[in-house]
Amino acid sequence: MTNELLELKKQALLEIESSNSLPEVEEIRVKYLSKKGSISLMMGKLRDLSPEERPKFGAEVNTAKEKIGNALYVKKTELENIELLQLLANEKIDVTLPGYQFYQGSIHPLHQVIEDLEDLFIGMGYDVAEGPELENDHYNFEMMNLAKDHPARGMQDSFYTDENTLLRTHTSPVQARTMLEKVGKPLRIICPGKVYRRDDDDPTHSHQFTQIEGLVVDENITFANLKDALLKMVRHLFGEDRVIRLRPSYFPFTEPSVEVDVSYVKKDGTLGYIEILGAGRVHPNVLAMGGYDPKKFQGFAFGIGVERIAILKYNIDDIRHFYTNDLRFLGQFKGVNR
Repeated sequence: MTNELLELKKQALLEIESSNSLPEVEEIRVKYLSKKGSISLMMGKLRDLSPEERPKFGAEVNTAKEKIGNALYVKKTELENIELLQLLANEKIDVTLPGYQFYQGSIHPLHQVIEDLEDLFIGMGYDVAEGPELENDHYNFEMMNLAKDHPARGMQDSFYTDENTLLRTHTSPVQARTMLEKVGKPLRIICPGKVYRRDDDDPTHSHQFTQIEGLVVDENITFANLKDALLKMVRHLFGEDRVIRLRPSYFPFTEPSVEVDVSYVKKDGTLGYIEILGAGRVHPNVLAMGGYDPKKFQGFAFGIGVERIAILKYNIDDIRHFYTNDLRFLGQFKGVNR
């Protein structure tokens, strides 16, 4: 029996050595080491041996099973490593190939101006306030000192959805709402956002455009405070060499009111001015409706057309370029310093 066991072990080890695939290795395991395998069945021969011979033969069977099992493990590991290397070779990535091209967009020129001015005014102690674009007539007009029969309403032809609701014609209602929220406390805010007026679209007009309005309400606010804020803004946008000119004007919500012009150098070298925004001291009626005592508090307000600033800043010849989603136009502003 010992010779038969040795022969089976020798045959199993030779078959393992010559095997070339994992399925072959598994077949050899089943053939020799499974419950009905040749080596496992040798244990059944113990009953034919004397009690003295059984322990020795049992140990020899177990040793044969252990050697065959170890040989199977080594061969299986070797074949698995070969398969893994083949898989890696077939799936390898050529890192010298060009990568995928990811197209990076840019911030819209109008948003560049808005974010730039937000950074400026936040640094000057202002908060950024926002409000609904679909607005109540009361906030849009009446709290801005424009009663329902006020002739100045004709200056802002509007989109009404019903008798008392319209697309806001300016961001001034955000100022009105903020004043009421502050309950008579000092405030400094800017209000960026879209506004809407019935207008024929052409190179200089649009039925939709963007504004940034500013409002300061506190004690001892003078016209000098307004001029200082406007000058800082203009020089931030266009350069430290710029100056501003204030011309008397009329707005229902400010008194006195001014149009603000910024200087530029003409081709002949002389100094010229171009209008960029309107401003003024907050009207006492507006302060009172916002919950402020006009005898104690004063304020100033200004309104900037963002498109107008962007047109001047980036030398754009048609306001409609901002809204046509033309990548040839928008791509010019990638990486532009704000």
